[in-house]
Amino acid sequence: MYLSLDLQYFAQEKTEKATPKKRKESRDKGQVAKSSDVNTAFILLFVFLFFMFIGSYMVEQMFTMAQFTFTDYLLLNLSDENVHSLLVEFVYQLAITVAPMMLVTILAAFFSNYLQVGFLFAPEAIKIKLSKIDPIKGFKRIFSIRALVEFLKSMLKILLVGLVTGGVMWFFMEDLLKLGLFSIEDGMGLIGNLIVLMGLAVALLLVFLSILDYMYQKYDHEKNIKMSKQDVKDEYKKTEGDPLIKSKIKEKQRQMAMSRMMQEVPKADVVITNPTHYAIALKYDDSNMDAPVIIAKGVDFIALKVINVAKNNEVMTVENRPLARALYAQAEIGDQVPEDLFKAVAEVLAYVYRIQRKI
Repeated sequence: MYLSLDLQYFAQEKTEKATPKKRKESRDKGQVAKSSDVNTAFILLFVFLFFMFIGSYMVEQMFTMAQFTFTDYLLLNLSDENVHSLLVEFVYQLAITVAPMMLVTILAAFFSNYLQVGFLFAPEAIKIKLSKIDPIKGFKRIFSIRALVEFLKSMLKILLVGLVTGGVMWFFMEDLLKLGLFSIEDGMGLIGNLIVLMGLAVALLLVFLSILDYMYQKYDHEKNIKMSKQDVKDEYKKTEGDPLIKSKIKEKQRQMAMSRMMQEVPKADVVITNPTHYAIALKYDDSNMDAPVIIAKGVDFIALKVINVAKNNEVMTVENRPLARALYAQAEIGDQVPEDLFKAVAEVLAYVYRIQRKI
């Protein structure tokens, strides 16, 4: 009893790597190795690279909007017409200022996702499932080992980000202390450059951490989709068919083939035997055949059946042990007699035709 329980336990233990079918099913459900940190890191990196190269354009646009506001629009008499035109103008200026950054953010999000999972469309992943709002399962998720790992990862990231940003500020500490001596334009430039540098440093740090996190997520995903030996067997049965059913189908096919072969035996001209271990039924029609054809053959039990069918249908049997063995080994049902056996078969057929004429 205990041995049976142990065997059942080991059969259900998930020790086998996921099969291609299991991986495909998981992917179709949206269950893939993916790290949200990769998305965050690449979005930050792309955005701050955008600020580094195109930031001056955005600042210029913002100063242009401020200039128009304080010089042309501040003392403007408001009416229905000019309020509408002002709104359209501000929305347009805001769009051409913010749109490039939004486009870069979207491209970064797509790129980071494609980098991890490729092209994936999984509608099942966004289906509404009531089990997701189960408070008991939610409580288990909050106080699980995975939640603890995510908490420790977040604390580590906060600590490292603080160290990196602090290091950048420490490097520019002398300029920061002199900030009050700078003009507004120079001060704004220093602060802008400092923000971009801190952003790039943090983004590069997060890229490094996200690679580690992705490796962990991949390991965790592989662990979660592992299969037990029983799962592998069940999947094989579903895809390839139950071995017992397949064996029954093959047996049925053999029986049908045997039945068809036995139906051809009465049409034979002669059955060459061993005398009981081998039986080869031959048919020859000189009007449409170049050589005699084997229409049935068998050994042991099947040979006896061929011989009995032949006798019941008055088909002659001729004992020729070497010829019977050679025909059985060298040719299949439906094949012509091999050339090297033509002479021996012709002698047997000639003998049969002589006997039949005497009868």
